[in-house]
Amino acid sequence: MIDVEFDEDGLAPAVAQSADDGEVLMLAYVDEEALERTLETGEAHYYSRSRDELWHKGESSGHTQEIEEVRVDCDADTLLYLVRQEGGACHTGHRSCFYRTIEGGDVGERVFDPEEVYG
Repeated sequence: MIDVEFDEDGLAPAVAQSADDGEVLMLAYVDEEALERTLETGEAHYYSRSRDELWHKGESSGHTQEIEEVRVDCDADTLLYLVRQEGGACHTGHRSCFYRTIEGGDVGERVFDPEEVYG
């Protein structure tokens, strides 16, 4: 197994990409524990920098990410999670966190109402 190079905070970026159509869904961070849990369970786990804790994607929304494959970049400091996304990846209700253009145009599909999920 490849040793992942975590930064000085013990984190590495992880890009979640749809295994079905290649759409980039989100960017989050993982620590060693999150990566281990992802590999053990087959579901995406991340490290929440804002809450300072391990985060199982979908634990509150039900919008989980089933892992098809984990890839490592050439420098071994960034991960790519190829996932099967259940529901939306973004807490705003969009399928992808990358739903806006730089000009502010909304180009992404909204798949759930965050008020109904998060209150």
